[in-house]
Amino acid sequence: MTNLRPTPGRRRSVTALLLLSVALAGGCKEVPGTPGASSPSSDAGIGSPGPEAPTSGAPGDAAGTPGTPSASVVPSASGKPSAPSTSAAPPTAAGGWITIDPAAQAAATSAFFARKPKPVTGNPVKVPEFNVGCTTSHHNSDDPIVLPKLVGASHNHTFWGNTSTDANSTAESLRASKATTCNSPDDQSAYWVPTMYQNGKVVDPKEVTVYYGSRLKDPSKTQPFPFGLRMITGNAKNQVDTPDKQGNHFWCAGIGGEIGRSADKTFPVCAKTANIVRQITFPDCWDGKHLDSPDHKAHMANGDHTGACPKSHPVPVPSVSFVISYPLSANTDGITLASGTSFSMHADFFNAWKDEALAARVRNCLDQGVKCNSAGNF
Repeated sequence: MTNLRPTPGRRRSVTALLLLSVALAGGCKEVPGTPGASSPSSDAGIGSPGPEAPTSGAPGDAAGTPGTPSASVVPSASGKPSAPSTSAAPPTAAGGWITIDPAAQAAATSAFFARKPKPVTGNPVKVPEFNVGCTTSHHNSDDPIVLPKLVGASHNHTFWGNTSTDANSTAESLRASKATTCNSPDDQSAYWVPTMYQNGKVVDPKEVTVYYGSRLKDPSKTQPFPFGLRMITGNAKNQVDTPDKQGNHFWCAGIGGEIGRSADKTFPVCAKTANIVRQITFPDCWDGKHLDSPDHKAHMANGDHTGACPKSHPVPVPSVSFVISYPLSANTDGITLASGTSFSMHADFFNAWKDEALAARVRNCLDQGVKCNSAGNF
């Protein structure tokens, strides 16, 4: 896998209509999009809450700081603390917040930090990171995070990872499905972005690398996100660049790089030896209490100005980053996304990693501040 990272008309039942009305009331609106249309359907594109997003209205607020290891750990038969499944206790949902069982999460956190990291061997790059390489799985107009159980109610998405992902997907159904288009069989997660079109024709990524890393000053306290955590980054409602022109743009990766701009100045024109690439990065601080939130963002936050997680979201978790390479270079005119212009690019992540595999990678690689490969090795 080439490291492209720079220096990540069907009838509906009354029930479905009622569900859709709930989604609309919550600000998560989508209607089927037209391939290549410049006027997109809207999405869960609520502005990012930022590091200090209030969570006081969320259910399940418990006293104490989540994510703090306790002293009691039960070792596995091999003598190493095992990673207990955080899916054992069913979550509860209220008003769009999906609350985890605090005791189960505390046990998982305790067991994780009791793990002894694997000794670092060789001379790995001193970057807290591991990755999985993926290819496109399928397309559909579903979104199991924003519009669960509403088949065809979204603009079109391009999926990779878990091949079963559709409107009816749950954490349990993803875990039950063994097929993935990523190169780690332990990763049964679902990943998706709006489908790209050029003059109305689908353009699939040439390859995708999903990086798991940390952007915090001290990555050593990073812990795995819980089974079933879901989140969105980006904003499908954004159709123009940011005022400072510093938004997350497409760029050129490869020999020759960028040699010009598209007719509308939105996309770079790349040398024939380069490809159009987009990197999309998720927050790496979690509130420690919720698998999801009404806007699918408020339970997550970015590190604050000190390089640490804010008090509102005190638990450091891996920062997920998609680096998507499209087989486009010199001809970049006529490109749109199912959600509209290039500035509407957004991404979704639904965690279904096997608990032990994820815990090993986080403890060995991220917590020790070293780069690992897709197998989790130095």
